[in-house]
Amino acid sequence: MNLNTGNIGVRGFRHYEFLKQNHPSTVSIMRLNGTLENYLKDVNQEAIAMLETHVRPYAKAEGVTEALKRSDQLEWVQRMNNIRNRA
Repeated sequence: MNLNTGNIGVRGFRHYEFLKQNHPSTVSIMRLNGTLENYLKDVNQEAIAMLETHVRPYAKAEGVTEALKRSDQLEWVQRMNNIRNRA
């Protein structure tokens, strides 16, 4: 069975790689049950939600606003990338 990596997202795929290396029997059981892809989609969505809950407060505390985005897009992107990397 091929895993449709387009549907599970980057973070879901990373978790899949972790499971495959460290818990191969769990991957096999989930494939047999047909629950693997939905599980990985949920993991991806939760990871994105957690990232966003960390990014917003950092951005607000550091003054990374929509006004900055309008006035200096490059600076905004650099600062947001820095915040995302830390989160």
